[in-house]
Amino acid sequence: MLFYKPVPLVVASAVGMFAASAVIAGAPAGAQPALHHVRYTVGASQDIVNAEIYYREVDPPNWAEYSHNPYLYSPNVEANLGPGKAWTFDAMLANPDQWAMVVVSLPTATTVPLGDPGFVCELRVDDVVVATDSGIKGALCSLRPW
Repeated sequence: MLFYKPVPLVVASAVGMFAASAVIAGAPAGAQPALHHVRYTVGASQDIVNAEIYYREVDPPNWAEYSHNPYLYSPNVEANLGPGKAWTFDAMLANPDQWAMVVVSLPTATTVPLGDPGFVCELRVDDVVVATDSGIKGALCSLRPW
């Protein structure tokens, strides 16, 4: 009779583990948020060499991580811009309201400002224009005030 008492306990444990694993397997692992297609476009009303562009390529994990090292999450490129020569970048962000951002500026502090409208930027989220800006020394497109 001793042989039969542990068997129901083993069977019950196995069934319980199977049921738990089925529940865990059925739940999304880490439930990732939906990603949004973000497109940054930057241009200029006249030719300019090595315009400085910073943009957000990925969502930082949180504000503390971002503020500790913002350049880790904000790559920089130098682009030659002008009429018909725009810079475009596509990213996938989970929280574009918080993190989508592109900024363009003159290459140096001594560079002569551009003529009006100067630099122009456009921010699209899921193919909808959500922000535009222009300026003779730079432009910032973002949904959040920086």
